[in-house]
Amino acid sequence: MLFDQGGNHVLSTAPDAHTSVRDLFKRGLVIPAHPLALDAGRKLDERRQRALTRYYVDAGAGGLAVGVHTTQFAIHGTPLLAPVLELAAETSREAEREVVLVAGATGPTAQAVAEAELARTLGYHMVLLSPYAELDEDALIERARAVGEVLPVIGFYLQPAVGGRTLSRDFWTRLAGIESVVGIKVAPFDRYRTLDVLHGVVRAGRSDEVALYTGNDDHILADLITSHRVIVDGREVEVEFVGGLLGQWAVWVRKAVGLLEEARRARGGDDEAVRRLLSLDGHLTDANAAIFDSANGFHGCIPGIHEILRRQGLLAGRWCLDPEEDLSPGQLAEIDRVWAAYPWLRDDEFVAEGLDRWLS
Repeated sequence: MLFDQGGNHVLSTAPDAHTSVRDLFKRGLVIPAHPLALDAGRKLDERRQRALTRYYVDAGAGGLAVGVHTTQFAIHGTPLLAPVLELAAETSREAEREVVLVAGATGPTAQAVAEAELARTLGYHMVLLSPYAELDEDALIERARAVGEVLPVIGFYLQPAVGGRTLSRDFWTRLAGIESVVGIKVAPFDRYRTLDVLHGVVRAGRSDEVALYTGNDDHILADLITSHRVIVDGREVEVEFVGGLLGQWAVWVRKAVGLLEEARRARGGDDEAVRRLLSLDGHLTDANAAIFDSANGFHGCIPGIHEILRRQGLLAGRWCLDPEEDLSPGQLAEIDRVWAAYPWLRDDEFVAEGLDRWLS
């Protein structure tokens, strides 16, 4: 690795030979939340785990988030966490460009710090710090400070349906004020709570330093094309979502990369791009409702992701670590419906062309 005089990791490949990982992250990336590939015995399928990583990198994803909700939180605190993190990091280095590596960290402070230390030894650049229900907001802030001493931190507003909790606007102000916090994944699936984060970042005076990534799978494209004008203490500050760190972007990634590029054009004043993306926002949200199983409280969200990847040949099955975790009644029919309805969201041809290579 190369470092500048300030200790920042510097990319070593053209054309961004002097761009730090942090600057690349701030610019905005497609960051898929990396699933866990299992075989029929619910053991790690290393071949397909590597194939997923190669797919994401070849599709143009700028980063990978591993050990996060889509990877299944159940791997934390088990011997499975280290090899899963290592496989993604090792495989991503096959690329001729830098891939921003984000490791999920969970649990109480000691566990989260230990997981960040593991990630650092494996070459990860940042930690996506999941909320922990047993700590109050003061303790969560101190936990973020402790993890930030190991690696830069991405805050995470996780929706309550999959283990998150409601956090105050003051919490986001305090979190954004921590120097080691470089980004926030905003995924409460709630416009009121999303605005709490935006106001908190502005109030902290770090809107130029903290990169906002949408995780609102029900509002992806609308988040990405909107320039938010936040008024705090009489000041109007423009903030925007620069990229997405998403479970939805664990599938159809080639198309996601194109959508983010189009969103940049929309934010830059391309009215045609704005109109197209506003139309596609409803299509993508409808597809996400089926894949993530919104009708059943998101119970089938991870199996839904697996089903898409299985249809494309990237996974052999939908297996999760928990044998009881599978599609909800009626979910498969909904996936069939959106699969047929929105072929322009899919990247089947791209996957078919690369699949043998990624599995080799």
